[in-house]
Amino acid sequence: MSVTRNVFAEMPENTDITAQAAAFVEQVKFADIPDEALKIGKRCLLDGLGLFVAGSEEHSVRMLAEDAAEAGGREDALLLGLENQRGPVALAARVLGTAGHAHDWDDSQVSLDPSHIYGLLTHPTIPPLTASLVMSQRLGAVSGERFMEAFLTGFEVECKISEWMLPHHYMQGMHSSGTVGTFGAFASAAKLLGLEGERLRHGFGIAASLAAGIRCNFGTMTKPLHVGRASENGVTAALLAQRGFTADPEALDGPWGFMAVHGGGASADKLKQGFGKTWSILDPGVSIKPYPCGVLTHPTIDLMLRLVSEADIQPEDIDTVVVHAGSNILNPIRYPIAANHLQAKFSLPAALAMIALNRQAGKVEFSDEFVASDAMQAMQHRVRTQLDPDIEAQGFDKMRSRITIELNNGESVSGWADERYRGGPENPLSDAELEAKVRSCCAGVLADDAQDALITAAWSITDLSDVASIARQLQS
Repeated sequence: MSVTRNVFAEMPENTDITAQAAAFVEQVKFADIPDEALKIGKRCLLDGLGLFVAGSEEHSVRMLAEDAAEAGGREDALLLGLENQRGPVALAARVLGTAGHAHDWDDSQVSLDPSHIYGLLTHPTIPPLTASLVMSQRLGAVSGERFMEAFLTGFEVECKISEWMLPHHYMQGMHSSGTVGTFGAFASAAKLLGLEGERLRHGFGIAASLAAGIRCNFGTMTKPLHVGRASENGVTAALLAQRGFTADPEALDGPWGFMAVHGGGASADKLKQGFGKTWSILDPGVSIKPYPCGVLTHPTIDLMLRLVSEADIQPEDIDTVVVHAGSNILNPIRYPIAANHLQAKFSLPAALAMIALNRQAGKVEFSDEFVASDAMQAMQHRVRTQLDPDIEAQGFDKMRSRITIELNNGESVSGWADERYRGGPENPLSDAELEAKVRSCCAGVLADDAQDALITAAWSITDLSDVASIARQLQS
């Protein structure tokens, strides 16, 4: 290449990220996974399975499943939501991955880097979990240990790439779960296919060119499709690489590689971490969401719930609610009044109105019927957001906010959100709370005994001789 420098990127010279990633995928074994990483991985698996079930009800997922069924082809894997109908593995991944992100309830990667704006990093579970589940159906007789090996391999690759890129990726409008998620899905699929050497590195190159997702589509059906396409594209990259399809074998490196072009470069210091030396699922960890909306809203939602509960504030008592926050929260959470459940996932007025009305914000509240109700629309108009210069000056490494509730009697109630947000590594959901979340995801779709069986299967995943049985358990 005649031009050896990209003036728009801060990319260290002579990196070997692609080679390191390929070596990790090729060499890592189930026995290498730390016990605590496996334990958290099972929690992420259980969370993801519940989200697949919840997403199966969505109209967007139904459209994708019907489109895949009409396309026809190999009967590799079940098409979620269409009983006993199967399709090609990549199309099945598109449907399943979209379902997993349909409620924006899937887990979030954590970072301790102050320059990493919350929201910058990926939702790490759904792309590699999707790829592992559909590829296991295609291959058959994939044991639970082999399945978790593939899933956590993809999880680690995805998180490290996301962490190492500079913040430009998110700041310029890319959606990491759609872009970096492609590598997680690819790594998991490649692990199950047993790709090695040059074919494995070419697969990373294919994935690099297929990765996509832009933030303008937040609050629409296309945002979860980003994750569906990441899952599909990762699987496609692995299948093409297996056939000998070629790409740049150093596509994560160099002035025109993924890290430079998509992320504006990479952190030279962080590249020293390597893959699997410290597992990202352990350090700095992963957060499992208590609410089906953007994680940036969660501390504020918890604060609102605490304020109205402690003061026993009824909906009719509220005159106005003012949320003070920084631009890291207010810019991406961009809908002042949500008209439907997709917009509500990126609307503080909508989320806080749910708490004011029902003292909860779950699958029922995040529905088109509830969001469009007269009570919700009226309550949203009582909530406003305000940029707080003092919070802005503290930086973007934490999700900081405060609320003031003005009451009709002239009194006010106020407080600060807990920066140790619920669901994060410092304040994780208990196993019982996680199971309750999964049951709420499955409510109205799976009977109680089917929910019990799904939860049991997740906790005992490493005892299974063929994980394809789990795919069947997702179907009502």
